Amino acid sequence: MSENTRRQQIEAMLKDEPEDTFLRYALATELEKDEQHEDSLEILHKLTLDSPPYVPAFFMAGQQLSRLDRIEEARDWLTRGIEQAQQQGNLHAAGEMQEFLMAISN
Repeated sequence: MSENTRRQQIEAMLKDEPEDTFLRYALATELEKDEQHEDSLEILHKLTLDSPPYVPAFFMAGQQLSRLDRIEEARDWLTRGIEQAQQQGNLHAAGEMQEFLMAISN
């Protein structure tokens, strides 16, 4: 299946379930692959506004921003993501983001 078809399928499913967290995250992933970074980051931002915020969105945004050499923004996303992961008791995700944060800070 081509990437474009996958994206089209996700977009079609989102029409039926616009609040589906996984589908929204998957669309952000596909948009990043298509180098539509601002659209991808906008979806990730909205996922962090959910209640509770979707922790993987912080990590994905941090990684994407790092690849775009937007290190300060990446650090901000990761720092907020670590805090949110800790609040939600997701110590594994907090640890992964902390490791990535340390790697891009060197």
